[in-house]
Amino acid sequence: MDRFDVIVIGAGPAGASAAFVAAQAGLRVALIDRRTFPRDKLCGGLVTGRARRHYADIFGHEMPFGPQDRKTTVDFRYRGQPVGIIEDAPALCATMRWDMDAMLCGHALAAGAQDFTGQAVAEIDRDSGTVTLKGGAMLGYGVLIGADGVNSQVARELFDQPFDRARIGFGLEIEADGAHVDPAAPIRIDLGAAQWGYGWVFPKRCSTTVGVGGVLARNPEMKRAMSAYCEMLGIDAAEASFKGQFLPFGDFRTVPGQGAVLLAGDAAGLVDPITGEGIGYAMQSGQLAAKAALAALSAGQPETALPHYCRALRPVHRALLMARLIRPVIFLPALEPGFARAFQRSSSLRRDYLRLMAGEVEYEQILARLVLRLPRFGLMALRARL
Repeated sequence: MDRFDVIVIGAGPAGASAAFVAAQAGLRVALIDRRTFPRDKLCGGLVTGRARRHYADIFGHEMPFGPQDRKTTVDFRYRGQPVGIIEDAPALCATMRWDMDAMLCGHALAAGAQDFTGQAVAEIDRDSGTVTLKGGAMLGYGVLIGADGVNSQVARELFDQPFDRARIGFGLEIEADGAHVDPAAPIRIDLGAAQWGYGWVFPKRCSTTVGVGGVLARNPEMKRAMSAYCEMLGIDAAEASFKGQFLPFGDFRTVPGQGAVLLAGDAAGLVDPITGEGIGYAMQSGQLAAKAALAALSAGQPETALPHYCRALRPVHRALLMARLIRPVIFLPALEPGFARAFQRSSSLRRDYLRLMAGEVEYEQILARLVLRLPRFGLMALRARL
């Protein structure tokens, strides 16, 4: 049996970040993923300023983007109608996850993580501290980091189910090509395209990513919502091939693991419940999980990895909890029209939304401002219904 200090399952942003940090610290690391890279992943592929800062902190250099990838114009809509354009937004960078995830995985392997991509996990045995691959190889670990996405096999091993179906989100997406490709076009965000969610149009160099996402329990006919959104944009939905995936919209685990087994990224539910942004939280949590593993292993107590990790994650959990408190103001059907009208009238509100994504302000600051606006939102919602 081959033994490792840290085994990371999942080689996306969370897993690659964890493997890189652990390997850089001198730990013996195995990086497992059932897919080989490059591989596709349902995701808008919009990299925020917050995510880029975490990348630079972890990997020691700026994430490479060309001028065409940087977007500073955002067109906000509500049920298809314009509510405002921001033309000097903090830069949002459009990428294909095919390229970005392969780059991140490459960084981890170059740092010394041993490559087990293209190999699926057959069994996780926490009693013996082993992971058995479907090819038969058995690997031992001191600390196991599950960064294997929203359908996490590691989370299922720990908690019997990877997520709460009553609270999970769901998204549908296509890559539009041909006449719908315009790299110079603005980013478009459509509030109201799905219940408790939104629609998006992210122009890229070779395609345009179009999707809708929201809380699954509120959208029993998400495919119909996606078809209607495509039709509104002039895209032939009958010809489109929809990709779908669960999205952990703010359904984070307050205790993301057990003992020497930690969860990071989507596997831990670390996705912003308002913006849907998860890449930044994935890289940050992967970094924090690796540091927790290092602290626990250095003390000769791998089972203490979880308390180390929980302490480090407190600011992230606090931010996501604040976002969950704010979310009804934006998405509750009774308040949604009032919020949309306020969003249309207030350029500062639109800018705050983008500054949140850039990491320039935090939800605690936004919550304080929203409390002052709540009576006005309610009045606007009432007027919209009359």
